[in-house]
Amino acid sequence: MSDFEGGAEEGRMHLSRSTLRSLSNRDFARLGADEVAYLRPVLLNGALAFSIHAADGTPIGAAPDANLAAAAIRQHDMEPMLVH
Repeated sequence: MSDFEGGAEEGRMHLSRSTLRSLSNRDFARLGADEVAYLRPVLLNGALAFSIHAADGTPIGAAPDANLAAAAIRQHDMEPMLVH
């Protein structure tokens, strides 16, 4: 069995279970790094805001509400994920 099960589907590769289990924490953090960004609620200057992070946790922005944060992520051809 190869590391990539099922081939490409909509431009994505599927990793086998054994490959996923063998990934280091660093490798796992990089998985999907150019496709996914996450947002999480934070207090910024005493007000609720949403920080935007790359898949590896690197902060890349902030927005005053979740809808604006998600729109900014989509504008950069990435998919937003909410962390709470």
